[in-house]
Amino acid sequence: MKTELLEEIKSRIDGEVEHGEETLKEYSHDASLFEVKPEVVVFPKDQKDVERLVKIVARNKQRYPALSLTGRAAGTDMSGGPLNDSIIVEFSRYFNHLPTVQEESAVTEPGVFYRDFEIETLKRGLLFPSYPASKSICAMGGIVNNNSGGEKSLKYGKTQEYVRKIKVVLSDGNTYEVRPLNKNELETKTNQKDFEGETYRKVYKLILDNQELIHKAKPTVHKNSAGYNLWDVWDIESGIFDLTKLWVGAQGTLGLMLSAEIGLVPVQKNHRMVVIFLPSMDHLGEIIRKILPLGPESFESYDDNTLKLALRYFPEFAKQLGISGMIQAGLAFLPAFVMMALGRLPKLILQIDFAGETQEELKTKVDELLMSLKPLNLKTQVAVGDQAKKYWLVRRESFNLLRNKIRDKHTAPFIDDFVIDPQKVQDVLPKVTSILAEHPEFIFTVAGHVGEGNFHIIPIVDIKNPVVRTAIPEIAERVYKVITENGGSITGEHNDGLIRTPYLSQMFGEEMVKLFEQVKNIFDPQGIFNPRKKVRGDLKFAMDHLRENW
Repeated sequence: MKTELLEEIKSRIDGEVEHGEETLKEYSHDASLFEVKPEVVVFPKDQKDVERLVKIVARNKQRYPALSLTGRAAGTDMSGGPLNDSIIVEFSRYFNHLPTVQEESAVTEPGVFYRDFEIETLKRGLLFPSYPASKSICAMGGIVNNNSGGEKSLKYGKTQEYVRKIKVVLSDGNTYEVRPLNKNELETKTNQKDFEGETYRKVYKLILDNQELIHKAKPTVHKNSAGYNLWDVWDIESGIFDLTKLWVGAQGTLGLMLSAEIGLVPVQKNHRMVVIFLPSMDHLGEIIRKILPLGPESFESYDDNTLKLALRYFPEFAKQLGISGMIQAGLAFLPAFVMMALGRLPKLILQIDFAGETQEELKTKVDELLMSLKPLNLKTQVAVGDQAKKYWLVRRESFNLLRNKIRDKHTAPFIDDFVIDPQKVQDVLPKVTSILAEHPEFIFTVAGHVGEGNFHIIPIVDIKNPVVRTAIPEIAERVYKVITENGGSITGEHNDGLIRTPYLSQMFGEEMVKLFEQVKNIFDPQGIFNPRKKVRGDLKFAMDHLRENW
């Protein structure tokens, strides 16, 4: 970065501006397989700092075309979303005040860790139900900007259903509130003679002029984070025009988020889990059809490789349960240790969690499910309390173990979040895993939200191996071809980032991608915010920035 520009940023920003080698190295990574070194990391102190920074970049963009801003909070993104070779705007240092919890919602800043957010909402008996599996390490900024989902999305939906308002800085360097507008409010907004008014006019016209194309492009699966969510902005029947639907999941490419008001739901205190151990996937489709009508709160899955990992590092899991829980978990996992020793681990473990007002209500559902499964002669277990908690630990913590414990190989999330119709899982999932099986260099685990057809396949590889590096885009293209041919989405909750943006035309077609580019140009005509994500994805740039070392 030019010295005079760096000095201008330093002189105008009250927060810190850091460009030491150690800082740049730290912010070159997220949880993805990429390494992109920024030129500088800015830690804005307040709204004014963010506004000043955007105005500086906008004013200098023509002189320095590569200049850009990428927002970042916890840095747990698996797609390369918060990586940039220009300026990182780091929100976790100062935009981290505890949320203001109201009767049915909470106002939060982007740098607040979800674990701290949840502590405050639980004090009121409330919960944000769209938290991801990384709930212990992720932040609210990433949750909103990725349109995250998780284990409870089957019942409650994704983040976009809960964001009521967003406070944002747009490319003119001013702060605005984005919220749902009725017909009269929209008319008032579009009549404004300023940048905000122009933005609303252009987005409204784009959607009006392309209704049929947008409608046809809407993914029919339960969750989607691919592309810009144009299909849910304008509800023609109610007349509500809601740009939060576009902003949530835009991955910081339209501006920088300062805060968001998030809807909450009451905590369900009664739970009962059924665990099903499948020796094969022969009856998976039939099992899914039996389970979904019963309305579980969660319907999760993980494979034998994931279970092997949990057993291998059992103390890491068990210590999270406390002393008594550790003893119970040891007894509960004893049959699994025996099965592993005998080479008889199940190929897939399903965990179906029911929640309700009373245990009697839940017992009725569980009994009905178990009765319907009897003809299949499957091994099952009913789990409550600490028994259920051990299964949740395996499901939630497996990726962290992959990242932290496999020293000679590394996680390479690149086909980690596809979604298909749950009724197609039995046919499609084996096709996907067979593609990976053709490459012996790729060891992989399979886990996911099977009730929504959303799967996370995380290969474990020697990333330095040139064969591996060459195979990554080849495998991705083949897998996404299978997914798109079956009407699925290439990302349900992890978003596009560096790794999937180049494949959006394969999923949506060129016409829809051109609409995405128009959206980007409306909000960000100079291309200030988070380049190479959502539009103009550069596969060569991504592959040239694969990590070498962990």
